[in-house]
Amino acid sequence: MAFERVGVVGLGTMGAGIAEVFARAGLRVIGVEADAEALARGRGHLERSTGKAMDRGKLAPGQRDEILGRITLTTSREDLRDVDLVVEAIPEILDYKISLFKDLDRICEPETVLATNTSSLSVTAIAAATGRPDRVVGMHFFNPAPVMRLVEVVGTVVTAPGVVSDITALAGRLGKTAVAVGDRAGFVVNRLLLPYLNQAAVLMELGVAGRDDIDAAMRLGVGLPMGPFALLDLIGLDTAYEVMGVLFDETRDRRHAPSPLLRELVTAGLLGRKTGRGFYGDSPPKEPVKSRLGTFEVVGSEGDGARGDGLEERLRAAGFKSSGDPDVVLRLADRPVIEHAVRLPDPARMVGVHLVGDQVAELVSTALTSEDAAAAARDLVKIAGLTPVPCKDRAGFVVDALLFPYLNDAVRMYDSGYASIEDIDAAMRLGCGYPAGPFEMLESFGLARVRDGLRALYAEYREPAFAPAPLLDQLVIAEVSEFPRR
Repeated sequence: MAFERVGVVGLGTMGAGIAEVFARAGLRVIGVEADAEALARGRGHLERSTGKAMDRGKLAPGQRDEILGRITLTTSREDLRDVDLVVEAIPEILDYKISLFKDLDRICEPETVLATNTSSLSVTAIAAATGRPDRVVGMHFFNPAPVMRLVEVVGTVVTAPGVVSDITALAGRLGKTAVAVGDRAGFVVNRLLLPYLNQAAVLMELGVAGRDDIDAAMRLGVGLPMGPFALLDLIGLDTAYEVMGVLFDETRDRRHAPSPLLRELVTAGLLGRKTGRGFYGDSPPKEPVKSRLGTFEVVGSEGDGARGDGLEERLRAAGFKSSGDPDVVLRLADRPVIEHAVRLPDPARMVGVHLVGDQVAELVSTALTSEDAAAAARDLVKIAGLTPVPCKDRAGFVVDALLFPYLNDAVRMYDSGYASIEDIDAAMRLGCGYPAGPFEMLESFGLARVRDGLRALYAEYREPAFAPAPLLDQLVIAEVSEFPRR
């Protein structure tokens, strides 16, 4: 069907952005809020967003006026009676959404499609509350809606196939890439993203590494647009907590249980940017321990010799000397660093070094590493032009411990038949701004490296979700370097 008149219920940041997207595409929009005060806030969101676009040269003044002129704002849901499509963007509370959809079912014409922007709740449960479950879909936009290019289109077991294809075509008309998926908690993006963010909070709580160091490792080492804690603050810790709860209720997977630290912050009302404090916004980071830089030795491991030589060359160029009796031993880490440290006459001098990309060095302290050696290693890698990320001697250190389970989740999602490799990669690139999708990353790293890293994580943490996906294991055994495209 053709969609020309669209209703948007809920004009917070997301809902106002969705209304703007439709209006930019030439559709007539009716925006609905609960009262005059909320409606005024929604108008403010629209004016600020289009104003910023005009200031940046993305819109001409006349275009901005045209967009705003296509949007009618009201506090009456009854004004939606003649629209072709309604998209709700109210808070993520199932009872609220069900109540709204019952009301929309009464108000709107029988052929009107009702869509929910839920990021994790059951579209099936929402559809079942109406007399038109075959015309109810999920249409999940990403924030900020005018900028992000992805829309997840979620069909249920009773959604008419034509409705899914019509909404997918509409997303294309809006200039978005649509990924059509079934009704599973979290869909594609949040089902992969939120466990990764939750695991970052677990690592921080376990003391594997600090907040700033974890964020730096993932941003500078992997090339992600934001570190996990900065992203959690942007999403809202309460939202992340709710999504994790929905995932856990469906899967009963321990990894989907919200971390105790996340629960504590939410209970305290520290929700991120929306409250001015979450993981960030507290006291400034502690000053690092000052070190006495002296002699060093870089010890390579099989497969890492060239990278070790590069680190040694940088330090020598900076005027530091390698020595047979060094103050600090920098060990290129390929297995638990403690296994190497105990072979030294003085194991307190050894610090593991795991190079991530060309900007980050994870600095691994064992139970025996001295504070002086750890501080010296930190300052040495800074001089070498790298960002130090201090961490404990745990499997995967920081980056691999966060990245490899995320990649494993993507393999399991694909192997279950839920989504294609192309759709999963597109969802994570367009929905999260990642430089590459999970399968692109997997094939870039090498399947064997990821499989072996997951085995090490499973051996240490005994977490079933860390066991390599059977498909990944089989491809490595078969010496296949790429995933089969179905």
